[in-house]
Amino acid sequence: MRILLTGANGQLGYDFQRLFDSKNISYTATDYKELDITDVDKVREFVKGRDYNYIINCAAYNDVDKAESEAELCYKLNAYAPRDLAQIAKEIGAVFVTYSTDFVFEGNKNSPYTEKDVPNPPSVYAKSKHEGEKLVLDAHDKSFVIRTSWVFGIANNNFNKQVMGWSKGRDRLNIVDDQVSVPTYSKDLAEFSLELINSEKFGPYQLSNNGECSKYDQAKYILESIGWKGELGTAKTTDFNLPAKRSKYSKISSEKAEKVIGKKMPHWQDAIDRFLEELNK
Repeated sequence: MRILLTGANGQLGYDFQRLFDSKNISYTATDYKELDITDVDKVREFVKGRDYNYIINCAAYNDVDKAESEAELCYKLNAYAPRDLAQIAKEIGAVFVTYSTDFVFEGNKNSPYTEKDVPNPPSVYAKSKHEGEKLVLDAHDKSFVIRTSWVFGIANNNFNKQVMGWSKGRDRLNIVDDQVSVPTYSKDLAEFSLELINSEKFGPYQLSNNGECSKYDQAKYILESIGWKGELGTAKTTDFNLPAKRSKYSKISSEKAEKVIGKKMPHWQDAIDRFLEELNK
């Protein structure tokens, strides 16, 4: 494998690098300073003569609320850049991999969403991601588009780290209990993604840790795990007057991917346990 990894400094990119290092896989790690994926000519120039047979895109616009006022930039990074990368992968005979989100579902269902469910994205961010899914799959038949949810990892900021930060010096926290999905450990996501990629069974997939919970449940588990003695209360999404609409329920099923890989993703609580261990090393 000779891999071009974009968005390498993010949570998933960081864990892909560690995974590739452990398996002696050849890769070039780039972030926006090394390679601006919104500049298609620069990307074409970058890949020339490098003989990549995989392009894995971990770059994205992830600020869900800011996207409401930065729609153009959001679409550039989440829809048009992945399309262009897929096209370039096709031109050089490489497999293309990119990531999407559970946010593409509006959340009116009470059971896990599968790849057969029709998305109805409720925000600019979600719409840009859904557009990216369609454009990539249209551009290159040797593509994997992998939806995931509530990603957390050692690199960069995430909800787990925010909760731990909020708990310092505070004896009360209120966390929303009306957003339900599942936290996904970027380390697990990288490992299962690589196995899925190796299957060469291209197309749309979903990968998240198993189980489901609300943001409140997730915070409660973390705070209990770190021995916080404060009081945890519930809140509603509407209490925070956020610019972007959130899905009430967006749990995705990993069943299709798990059948291809031949094993199940770990439970989200197990994933948080390992994340906390890693954080304390």
